Parts: sequence; structure tokens; C-alpha cells
Amino acid sequence: MSLSTSLTAALSGLQATQTSLSVVAGNVANANTPGYVRQQAILVSTGSGSAGSRVQVTGVDRQLDRYIQSQLWTETAGGAYADQVSNILGQLQSVYGTPGGAGTLETALSNFTSALQGLSSSAGSAGAQTAAVDAAQSLALQLNATTRGIQSLRTGLEQDLSSSVQQANQDLAQIAKLNGQLEGLSPTDPAALTLMDQRDGAISDLAKLMNIRVTTGGNNQALVYTTTGVQLAGLTAVQLSFNGQGNLDATDQWSSDPTKSGVGTIRAVYGNGSTVDLVANKAFTSGQIGADLTLRDQALVQAQAQVDQLAATLASAASDQTTAGTAVTAGTQKGFDLDLTNVLAGNTVNLTYTDTATNTQHQVTIVRVDDPAALPLPASPANPNNPVIGVNFTGGMASIISQLNSALGGSLQFSTTGGQTLRVLNNTVAAVAVNAASVTATTTSLTSGNPQLPLFTDGPRLYTGQIFASGSQMTGFAGRITVNAGVVSDPTRMSVYSTSPLTNAGDTTRPDFLYDQLTAGIFSYAPQTGVGSAASPFSSTITSYLQQVLGMQGNAATAATQLQQGQAVLVNTLQHKFNTTAGVNMDNEMGNLISLQNAYGANARVLSVVQSMMTTLLQILP
Repeated sequence: MSLSTSLTAALSGLQATQTSLSVVAGNVANANTPGYVRQQAILVSTGSGSAGSRVQVTGVDRQLDRYIQSQLWTETAGGAYADQVSNILGQLQSVYGTPGGAGTLETALSNFTSALQGLSSSAGSAGAQTAAVDAAQSLALQLNATTRGIQSLRTGLEQDLSSSVQQANQDLAQIAKLNGQLEGLSPTDPAALTLMDQRDGAISDLAKLMNIRVTTGGNNQALVYTTTGVQLAGLTAVQLSFNGQGNLDATDQWSSDPTKSGVGTIRAVYGNGSTVDLVANKAFTSGQIGADLTLRDQALVQAQAQVDQLAATLASAASDQTTAGTAVTAGTQKGFDLDLTNVLAGNTVNLTYTDTATNTQHQVTIVRVDDPAALPLPASPANPNNPVIGVNFTGGMASIISQLNSALGGSLQFSTTGGQTLRVLNNTVAAVAVNAASVTATTTSLTSGNPQLPLFTDGPRLYTGQIFASGSQMTGFAGRITVNAGVVSDPTRMSVYSTSPLTNAGDTTRPDFLYDQLTAGIFSYAPQTGVGSAASPFSSTITSYLQQVLGMQGNAATAATQLQQGQAVLVNTLQHKFNTTAGVNMDNEMGNLISLQNAYGANARVLSVVQSMMTTLLQILP
């Protein structure tokens, strides 16, 4: 190797070492900078053979594991989701209160049951009557308060969604801006590295809000998509819009039809004016936004349905009277006559018949639905043998019969004997036996002569469970339930069920009935509550149902906490793995610094020796 070649090699070594020292200095200086990724100079050997070798710095690279980074973004979204769900379900537990404690549904129901038991022991006691009314009011007020608590949580989530969408827009705009600045730069250009760190920081922040997929495009671009394939950012960013609805109540629920939706939805708005409903697109299944939507539209809606069902069952247990049909025979046909006089919207006709050819039993529920826009009622595929059929009664008996024959004429035959009497018989063509028929109607009077009474009402209206195109009367009923104003003004109605003749003092018929309904009555509960299913509805006492609800919510809160803890461990583990490569380790940097110092000294020594040899040669030459 010639002296000139040695000089060139040493000079290149000094230059490479100097650049590497600058990179190490930058790593040390940014050791505590959030989002900073450790950098390393890219060294390439050039030249070979007799000409010798030199080193060249071709750029600077970021040291990170991109697969771990991608996994970290995914699990960051999962961690944010788990954190929010655990937080809100924990707050929901506070709404329900400590089991057995004061100011809880459990205690209010127990107090009402005890008051009715006391009234049964002394039905003529004015004090016992007043105590029973007070306990009923306390139960209604507790249901009202529980509804306010649930809807307050939903309103908070609506507001949180608005804030999260604003933050997501800032992150997407930042990603697009940095993509623009990085366009045309080499990924090893030192000027690009800080921009990449900033872009990754914006992506990490976005990952806390929503689940995303990130790919690298041409010109060093980071392309951000939802996991359903909707592009959110490249050189430009979409604008997310959220039409928040302010304070929510139980009837405010999400619908893909914007004319029916009572809550805000998130849309991606593109530069050409086109939009994509990302909620309808199911783009948010993780991240804080995903958690907010799941809680607002599912978990808390179900929680509201549970307390609404409790309120509805309390009202119906006190007011509904079921009257069995009268068995009749018409030639070879057999069936029942039913009096529809007292059937109100929401009340039901209940039929049981058997297909004798297959020995299959069918239970049919006919609901009076006077809103034509609500018909037909949606079918329940889980219960093909137990259909619920809506019938509009406003057109009179002829219309009722026509609708029923159209819906069930293949098995049953409907007619009338006059007035409000509905006759149901087995169809002569089909092998069918009508086993039972009854009418369940809401008692409207406090003194009907029967123990039933409309004790709990929907504000000033009767509660009948009627169905509208906009939904069921049961939706949000727990927030509106109140004690009948007539009972509040005259507590004797807790005992007196007839005025002609006047109920005897000390008659315990009504309080006994109410107590039995609350403690021993068996009721079926809607599958929307999550207790039971459409195929196998939960049937039990009111107390048992409430215990099921509280147990379910307690288990959900516990499971959410466990998931949050597990997800936190996973995120921390991935973060540690990522930092192992991408983070600045001061011990390693100091080791690199010593190595570079030695290399610098060695190259400097070569230069010194070459210089000395050249000086000597020059002195020898004539």
C-alpha cells in the first residue's frame, strides 16, 4: 500500500469516525426525548486489493424493529380500549351503589317489599298505607336516579368522542404534513430522521384513539388506514366529522339511518365532498373511540334496558290482569272466545296451540300495536315456534280478524260472535289443537273491584308497554316511572280496591296480591337485557332478576379490570422490546464512544506516521 493510499484511508476513517461521534452525541443528548429513535451511521467499505480499503458514511439510519412497532401500535389501541371500558364500567358500579347499601335499587326494592308485608299485617292502618306509598315512591325515585346516572355516563362519552375526533384530526393532519416534508428525502438522510420520529409520534397518538393499519408507500410515505380499509392519511388527510348530540337520554340511540339516529356518528370527509360513515363501516373496534362507541351504544344501552325492564315488570306486575278465554266448540272445531274490550295498545292476546302432526307446541303472542308505521313487528328467528305478532286494533273487529287470519290462517281460524268477542278455533285443514287462550290487559282504575291497580305510571300516562315506530314505551321508562298520583293523594288505595261495595277495613286482598307479585310472581324478561336469550328467555321473580342484573354488571366490571391489567402488561412488554432496539442505552453509547475514540486515535496515528515518512523521504530526495 502506498503512502498516499494509506493517507486516504486514514482520512476517510477520521471523517467516518467524526460523523459517528456526532451521531453518538445526538443519541446521548436525546436519551430522554419522547419518541426519539436511536440513530446509527451507515458505514460502507470502498476500494479493495492493492489499492487498499476506505470507509464511507452513506447516511444515518434509525434503529428500530418495525414489526414490534406495528404490534405496539395495535396493542396501544387495545390498551386504550381496555382502560376506558374499565373506567366507565367502574363508574357504572358506583351508579348502582354498594350491594345492600343505602340508596341502591336492591335496598329500595327490599324496603318496598317489607312495606307491603307490613301493610298485609295491618291493611287498615293509615300509617302502613302511607309507608307503602312512600316506599313505592322511593323505589321509583331510585330507578329515576339510576337512569340519570347511566345517561350521564353516555352523555360524557358523547362529549369524549367529540374531543377524540378533534385530536384524531390533528394527528392525521400532522402525519400528512410530515409526509409532505419527507417526500423526496432519502430515508437515510439525517434531515429526514427527526421528521420520521415526529411522524411516528403522531401515529402513536392516533393509535391510542383508534385501531389503524400503517403501510409504507413510495417516497418514504406512511399511509394510514382503518382496519376496514378506509384511507385516512397520506400526502393529504381526511377530515373526521362528529355530529355530537349534547345531553343524551335513553331514547337517543345510534342508527345507520341518520333520520333515526339520536347520537353522533363519525364520518370521514374527503376533499371531493364524499363521506364514509366510519361507525356504520365498523371502523372503530379498538382504541378510546372504539371503547366510547361500544359503551355508548351497547354496554350502557343494555344497562338502561335492564333497569327499564325492572321498571316495566314492576308496573305490569301490579296492573296487568290475565283473563282466560272461554272454551267453545263449533261443529268439529274447538277453541276459545276472548273479550277484547279492555285491551289497550301494548296489551296482549296469548295463544297456545299444538301441531298434532308433529306434536310441536306453539305459543303466539298477539300485541295491540296502533302505530301502523311500527308494523309488521320484526321476526325473532331464535323463536320460530313462539312468534310475536303486532295487530292494529283501530280499524275495528273486522280488521283485527282479517289481520290475524292473514298471519295465522294456516293453523288457526279467527272470527267474532259480535261486539268485542274474538273467537279462535283450530283450522279444519291443519292438524291443530288449540290448548289455551287468554287476554292480558292493563287495569286502568284504582277501584276496579280487583286487586290489580296502575300503581306505577309513565308520568301521567298508564304504562302498557305500547310499541311505536320510534321504539317501545319501555325504553327509558325507568327514568319516567312514578307512583300513580291518585295513590299518592289517597294512600288508602293501597288497600281499598272497591268502592261499591266498599272494601272492608282490614281486607288484605290488595296488599297480599302486591306482595306475592313482588316476591313470588314469575315473569319473563326481554333478551335485550342480556339476561337470558331470545331462544331461552329468563323467567323468574323480580328479586331474582335484579340479582342477575347486579351480578352481571359486577362480573362485567371485574372482567374489564382484569382485561385492562392484562393489556397493560402486554403494552409494557412490547414497549420494552421496542425500546431495547430503538431506545438510547447510555452504557452502550458510552461503549460506542470509547470504540470511536480508539478508532479516531488509531487513524490519527496513521496520519502522523505517514506525515513523518513523507518528511523523511523529502529530506532524502536530492
